Amino acid sequence: MDNKEVRFERAGGQAKIVFNRPHRLNALTIDSAEALCEAVDRCVGSDDVRVLILQGAGRAFCVGADVKELMESDDSQAYVSLLTQHLHRFIHKIRTLDKPVIAAVNGVASGAGFSIVLACDLAIASKEARFNQAFSKVGLVPDLGATFFFPRLLGMKRAAELFFSGDFISAEQAADMGIVNRVVSAEELDDAVGEMVGALAGGPALAIGRTKMLLQQSSSADLPSQLASERQMQILSIATEDAVEGCRAFLEKRGPRFQGK
Repeated sequence: MDNKEVRFERAGGQAKIVFNRPHRLNALTIDSAEALCEAVDRCVGSDDVRVLILQGAGRAFCVGADVKELMESDDSQAYVSLLTQHLHRFIHKIRTLDKPVIAAVNGVASGAGFSIVLACDLAIASKEARFNQAFSKVGLVPDLGATFFFPRLLGMKRAAELFFSGDFISAEQAADMGIVNRVVSAEELDDAVGEMVGALAGGPALAIGRTKMLLQQSSSADLPSQLASERQMQILSIATEDAVEGCRAFLEKRGPRFQGK
């Protein structure tokens, strides 16, 4: 992957995708959207990656699409069509990736940037982070799955209020709404993310991935279908080395040593 707008790092059981346009508050372009998809693909099927982190360079997480580049394009509809095609692929990829995805929200997450946070499995925000669905401020509609995730998370009326107004909410408000898991100081953000990554990377990777898939399908499944899926996943999981180790460790009253197998 050769793209300066997106940085990909991998070490110690984790991968990190960094939105890397700090001079534009990490606004997204067609090039960066393509690079995001390529970066997630590098995590698929990799036993070396247990957790994926999304983070922004500089003082912002991501302010959504680069409106300046959009307005300078020759055909705004064609531009939006291609941009959303890539970004929607990116959302689908992180939702179907069989590894937990953590948003480390270091600053403002606006528009599509906010939608990306919603699509992540977990999120930790610094106290300086702010969130808004900015689309109504520029005469556009929410995208990147925002109208899917928000009503399920907040309820229809709260979602409508945030969509229609485009108002900002604080990191603390986002935590109260269940949008982020934890709020920490800016100085503590990296350590808090590292602590969460360590716990997940040392966990049973197959079981965590299967749990993510069950959660993913639960929003559209009925109870009998979900019970059947849970049963199938449990039958598969009990045959793994991690399940044997976990049960043995429980009986021996010690911490398990999971290998992701």
